[in-house]
Amino acid sequence: MQGHVALVVVQLCFGLFPIFGVLALAPGGFAPLAIAGWRMLFGGIVLMGAAVFVHGRRAWPERRDWWRLVAASLLGVTLNMTLYLEGLARSTPINAALIMCLIPVFTFLLAVMSRQETVTSLRVAGVVIALVGGASRFFAERPDLVREHAFGNLLMAANAACYAAYFVIARPLLSRYPPLVVIAWVFLLSVPFVPLFAHGETFVPDGATIGQWRALAFILVFPTAVAYVLNVFALARLSASTTAIYIYVQPLVTVGASAWILQEELTPAMGVSALLVFVGIWLVARRPARIVAT
Repeated sequence: MQGHVALVVVQLCFGLFPIFGVLALAPGGFAPLAIAGWRMLFGGIVLMGAAVFVHGRRAWPERRDWWRLVAASLLGVTLNMTLYLEGLARSTPINAALIMCLIPVFTFLLAVMSRQETVTSLRVAGVVIALVGGASRFFAERPDLVREHAFGNLLMAANAACYAAYFVIARPLLSRYPPLVVIAWVFLLSVPFVPLFAHGETFVPDGATIGQWRALAFILVFPTAVAYVLNVFALARLSASTTAIYIYVQPLVTVGASAWILQEELTPAMGVSALLVFVGIWLVARRPARIVAT
């Protein structure tokens, strides 16, 4: 029961992230790169502290794994957060939720290329269906929305591809180290990139309101720290396949919260996109798929 409760909280944290991201990114508030920098610093400190507390000496990786950890950090945190937040600033939370659902599909494609996954006709069909659903965000909408959100959607699609590559690169590490240790190092190794990627950004903007600081605090505490720790807690108590099912809750949380809090317009095209993406992911993630186990 504890594992299921933890997973529900995890999906709420990640599902609400785009909503609070939009609030923090509102005019006068934080720039996308500033929020990414805050997340890297906060996540690196908190998650590494948790990893050392829980695992002690086991939190120190072997020399042979350093290059893989650095690559995983660049793809899974630095580029991932930068592209996602820059994309979210130019699009909408609902588009973000739908495009992020493509991560398992991209992961499967990269895993096939690296011979970590097997190809079946149903899974190929799932890839095609999910990609059509995701690509529809670029054309199956009102022309004004397509023009307004196209670049942001493209950035978030690139983010999904980077995160998928992170899964493939990090998979061997997860067979040698506890998940919390891998996540902690991936965050900590992103910290040196903060001055490079957030150069010239204001981390404490003068015009930020109390509400925007609260939105940033939510992003740092819940999607950045609490969600990762609880996800590891749940993985230790439930099967990977059970954990994977809960991922489908995230877009539902995002869509509901976006319509309620931000009054974001829900269109028929969004429903068609969501249906295609969900069907495609279901086909790709069917056993013997191992994508979301990481």
